[in-house]
Amino acid sequence: MCWSATADLVGGTGIAAIGVACVVQASRVRDLPLAALPLLLGTHQIIESAVWRSGGGTGLATVVWAIIALPLLPVWVPLGVLLAAQPRARRRLVIPVAVGLATAAVLAYCLAARGVTADIRGHTLGYVLDLPHSPLIITGYLLATVGSLLLAGDPALRLLGLLAAAGAVACAVLWRLEFVSTWCVLAAVASVVVLGWVRRPAGRVPG
Repeated sequence: MCWSATADLVGGTGIAAIGVACVVQASRVRDLPLAALPLLLGTHQIIESAVWRSGGGTGLATVVWAIIALPLLPVWVPLGVLLAAQPRARRRLVIPVAVGLATAAVLAYCLAARGVTADIRGHTLGYVLDLPHSPLIITGYLLATVGSLLLAGDPALRLLGLLAAAGAVACAVLWRLEFVSTWCVLAAVASVVVLGWVRRPAGRVPG
């Protein structure tokens, strides 16, 4: 997984390949943002391999990794779920979209104003960003990403949300200082579920 530059590169390449398959097999245009999620997460892991090779720090790879992990994902995931959802589910999905936009705005401001640093901590990477009211921001982040999947009304997406939630708990307990890095890896691995979602029979998606 993210335990070395090589592991990140190999894992990220495999996940990105699954993402390409998801995009190619998506049957509806409005499914494309969510279908592309494994491709985004796989690319994210490939970028982290560059963070490893640079020894961490504040370089370009660290910044690009942080942009994807922090302000981009809490907007991408709930918007992708909203676009792919059936009409009856869309009203409730507006809430995680709004939370994601607010959370992303704060994270983008903190990245621009305060910067981010990557530290190599044994076989994991830690990303240090000075966040005000960090418990509130983390809660908003998880409500936007995990919450939107759980509210989607689709069994496959709900499963993805449950896997992401379980991964978040495990990473918070086991790798508190490296939470964002390890959770993104587990979320990327879990996103193989998206391939099954893309291949679902058309017209059989619950609302």
